[in-house]
This record gives sequence, structure tokens and C-alpha cells, in this order.
Amino acid sequence: WTNTYCSHPLHGMDVNEVDSAEDVKGGTVNGVKAAAIRKLEHELGIPVGQLPMDSFKFLTRLHYWAADTVTHGEKSPWGENEIDYVLFATVPCKDSITINPRPDEVDDVCWVTQSKLLEMFADKDLLFSPWFRIIANRWMISKGGWWDDLDRTMTTNDFCDYESIHRFDPPQEHLGGGGNAGPLFVAEK
Repeated sequence: WTNTYCSHPLHGMDVNEVDSAEDVKGGTVNGVKAAAIRKLEHELGIPVGQLPMDSFKFLTRLHYWAADTVTHGEKSPWGENEIDYVLFATVPCKDSITINPRPDEVDDVCWVTQSKLLEMFADKDLLFSPWFRIIANRWMISKGGWWDDLDRTMTTNDFCDYESIHRFDPPQEHLGGGGNAGPLFVAEK
């Protein structure tokens, strides 16, 4: 399991997906939002226009890395090392949006409550992407986190941090890989 989508902004798109430092500092990041709309259509089959650009809330950025040891073994040559923008969007109800997942991108879709997500995290038989676990545990489900007051999260800038790039090492099971990678960052508090 993981987050809804990853935007992966690209250079040279008809709708510019590259943001300037000023865009980031001001919290607008329309390039990343355009990429998010493109990837929602690509991964989940959500038609362009169902979630307009102004429905996305940019909260912060994080730099994480992870060896893909869970999927491809302890010496896996595959992994990730990215700076991600965290965007939220809400809908009134799940029936208000069209979801037609692409089978080569998405195995399943699950709408969850906060308590259901905590239950799923406790299930050792379920796998989660390392970046989703980092985001959820650090900001979403922690006491006073984004999900505790979602209306405030979406309508104010109280939880926004446009200046920082938070850096995280992966969970233990994603250390290693072909390069025997160990922790790179000092854990944030």
C-alpha cells in the first residue's frame, strides 16, 4: 500500500510542471500540481478536471531514500532517492470522483479512516511504501497531525512548511541493497 499517487514533474510538458524557487517559497507550486493532475489520470484514471489545481494543498517537501530490498532482496540494485512534494486534496465523498485504476500502475484502491489506517499499519502481513509510512507517521497520524484537524490542514497554512526539505532514512527493512547503504541522515525529531 502507498499514497494515492506520485506526481513526478517533467520538463517540457505542455502545462509547465517545473516550479521556481519563488513558487515553492510562496506555496503555489502549480507545476507540481499540474504533474499531480496528469499522474492522477495516468495511475488512477481520474479524468483531468475532476480535481482542479486549486483543490490541492501543498504542505511540505521531504527527501527520502530507500533500497527496494523488500521486493527484490537484500542486495537489490533498485531503490529510490527523491525529493517529494506532499500535496493533499479532499473530496466530499468517494462517489464524487471517477476512479478507473490502470492495472499496470495500481493493484487496488482502498478508502480508509484514520483508525483503519492504524489497523492496517499494525498488520504485519501488509506492505507499505517507505515514503508513505514516513509521511503518515511523521505528519498525518501523529498526535496533533494533519488528519486530526483536516479542515484546518486544508484551509489554513498552519501546517505548511515551504522552507524546509525534511530528510529521512528509510525503515530498517529498506536499508542495504546492492551498495549496502546505511543511514544517511540524522533522524529528525
